[in-house]
Amino acid sequence: MRVLVAGANGYVGSRLCYKLAEKGYHVIALVRNKDRFNVQEKVHDKIEVLECDLLQKASLNIMEGEIDCAFYLVHSLSAKQKKFYDLEEKSAIYFRERMEELETKKIVYLSGLSGENPKSEHMRSRDRVGQILLEGKIPVVNFQAGIIIGSGSASFELMRDLVEKLPVMIAPRWVSSKCQPIGISDVLYYLEHIVDKEVKESVIYHIGGPDVLTYKEMLYCFAKIRGLKRWILSVPVLTPHLSSLWLYFITSTNMYLAKRLVHSLAGDAVCLERGIEKVLPHKCLDYAQTIERAFDKIEQNHVFSSWKDALNKVGSLPHFDVYIHAPEHGCLTNVQTRYYTTPKEKILDKLWSIGGKNGWYYMTWAWKIRGRIDKLFGGVGLRRGRRSPTELQNGEALDFWRVIKSDRANGELLLFAEMKVPGEAWLSWKVREEENKVEIHQVATFRPKGVLGRLYWYSLWPVHIFIFRGLCNQIGKGV
Repeated sequence: MRVLVAGANGYVGSRLCYKLAEKGYHVIALVRNKDRFNVQEKVHDKIEVLECDLLQKASLNIMEGEIDCAFYLVHSLSAKQKKFYDLEEKSAIYFRERMEELETKKIVYLSGLSGENPKSEHMRSRDRVGQILLEGKIPVVNFQAGIIIGSGSASFELMRDLVEKLPVMIAPRWVSSKCQPIGISDVLYYLEHIVDKEVKESVIYHIGGPDVLTYKEMLYCFAKIRGLKRWILSVPVLTPHLSSLWLYFITSTNMYLAKRLVHSLAGDAVCLERGIEKVLPHKCLDYAQTIERAFDKIEQNHVFSSWKDALNKVGSLPHFDVYIHAPEHGCLTNVQTRYYTTPKEKILDKLWSIGGKNGWYYMTWAWKIRGRIDKLFGGVGLRRGRRSPTELQNGEALDFWRVIKSDRANGELLLFAEMKVPGEAWLSWKVREEENKVEIHQVATFRPKGVLGRLYWYSLWPVHIFIFRGLCNQIGKGV
């Protein structure tokens, strides 16, 4: 059976691909860039990766052959484009038309619980995408879920930020809205098992866990599980804009995501029908169990995917693939080359553990200040951290960097800056064995934008000398 997953490198899509492959399906993973999708060796022969831009109709012609089930998991919640409603509508139309040409047997769409009159543009957009798919000739299964809880999910990480950082929260009134959270494992159960079900006509299923809670209750429960005492005071005076700023400065979210989240949280997100129980009987984990399960995964260093891996600045670049190497022309650089007797593997261990809770090894206080400044100017700051403390994959977030190339076998690591800078910045390493020594070649590359960009680089030149020299030395020690 051939199963297509559009949005295969997203939080849900990446996990679903492996679930389906392990069951023996031939999975067609549809992504915008192959470099951001890493196929594990154990399912390499079961997953076919296709590069496609759903906003370019001709690009969809790369999909060929019979498709038994197509998942539409494309999402633009954190995208910067102001016209994301129109973009989502356009991509859904192109996708539906191509699936009809291929005579696909059914489409499965994962949307959100929005109620009868969704208040946010984001939820209206998700509903519109569902309508577009339902208007086609192919039967559609439209799963609508509340917030999804799991290691690496946006909802889980945002609540963790709030609970673990703030003993007292002055919260907006949306904390009184009701929600029916569901664990990522339960979402995947429904998606995985609907593949074998015969679908003759389109249907909408609401999916959610057994608990109906307010967001305030969810935060208190989270705090209890973490053994923390917290106080939450909700006030009616915070406008959506102020609420967005509150989320932005307190949590690891970017401003675009914060704005859309606040509007989405304004209404209740509760299941109004439970038809899915007749089709796929399943006992979902309760809210507390989903939180405990998420922390178990984190402690085991088994966070498979994260919402933070959604592209931010890199996603807006028209040709992502050309950034696999830092440019050389028209750039300013700081080059550090060192030779060490430290075993190569120890150096690679140190390099691949950089950032997040491990810090940046030298003058960490300066990196933290840069992160706070970045946050003040609307950047992502350092709060995104990293998915795993020891592993790096192409395309994932690393503090205010994006991993462009992670090739440990060849000792190459390339990061692209998503911080606010008047230009574009890269940080790269090449680790090579030279006779009885190991060479580290570290390059900080900056392509300035106008006079302001050059002033920025040269004003920080004295600081860069110490930071980059010290960073290279610390990595070389390998301890």
